Amino acid sequence: MGFTKVGLALGAALLLRAAEAGAQAPYSLPWQLRPVAAGNVVRSDTAVALMEDPATGDGGSTVASMLLASYKVTPALAPLVRLGLVRQSPPAGASSTALVNPALGALYGLKLSDTLKLGLFVGVTIPVGQGGGNSPDAARLAAAKAGILARSAMDNAMFAVNDLTIFPGAGLAYVAGGLTVQGEVTVLQLFRVRGDEAPAAGMPPPNPDSKKTNSTMGLHVGYFVIPQISLGGELRYQRWLSTPKAVDADPTDTLRDNLTFAVGPRGHFQLGEKVWLRPGVAYAQGLDDPMSAASYRIVQVDVPVAF
Repeated sequence: MGFTKVGLALGAALLLRAAEAGAQAPYSLPWQLRPVAAGNVVRSDTAVALMEDPATGDGGSTVASMLLASYKVTPALAPLVRLGLVRQSPPAGASSTALVNPALGALYGLKLSDTLKLGLFVGVTIPVGQGGGNSPDAARLAAAKAGILARSAMDNAMFAVNDLTIFPGAGLAYVAGGLTVQGEVTVLQLFRVRGDEAPAAGMPPPNPDSKKTNSTMGLHVGYFVIPQISLGGELRYQRWLSTPKAVDADPTDTLRDNLTFAVGPRGHFQLGEKVWLRPGVAYAQGLDDPMSAASYRIVQVDVPVAF
């Protein structure tokens, strides 16, 4: 009888410990998907994209940098702001730099169980990015457009400098035993606020669509090889749900959607009682045109600090 009680007590202790371990399982932070939990975070995220002109073979580059800050107002809710800057050095023509649309948003994280986490998000852009308007600076507009593919077409709202964009989304993550599997979907509704008038007679307006609807989705899988290092891979897909005039006029039908992948390591280092540094480097490339045709090769350097 004594052995039975000891066995039951030991079994209960092991079950409790397993539950605690499940509840505290480490989370693999995605590369371009959103986190599923609210947090106090400052995050610097830069993508360096190399490409070639398919017609000439000449090379060019785009550097698209993002700076994000979020702060928890409740344990589950964190408003955030995100700023972006893009620098393009095209295969031909002048280089240019453009500040793109800032984005404001809020993330609400729900713990569905010890292993399942749900993140609900809504965001809106402020359409003040450079390269917009009826008579845009052509080089800055080209830089803003180049930032779309440099960011694997996952941050389109910030580069649509003539549009106000509202983008709700949701992500669901399974986190247990060092493994993270997360899926995400986002719908982007764009409304034209500038660029509706032609700069000269006989020319089209910079933004011919009064409104358009886009979508992004992705799958992230990450695993902790040791407590300080995780490996993460991502598959990302972007698709226009409406048919903008540029997509309708494209004879190759390659502007409708975009498929990319990314993979790389991330560090997880505790700097203080509540301060974590999670730097990572990922390699990404396109799996279809137009990115494949232009031989896009992207390196992302991501440095989040959580506190």
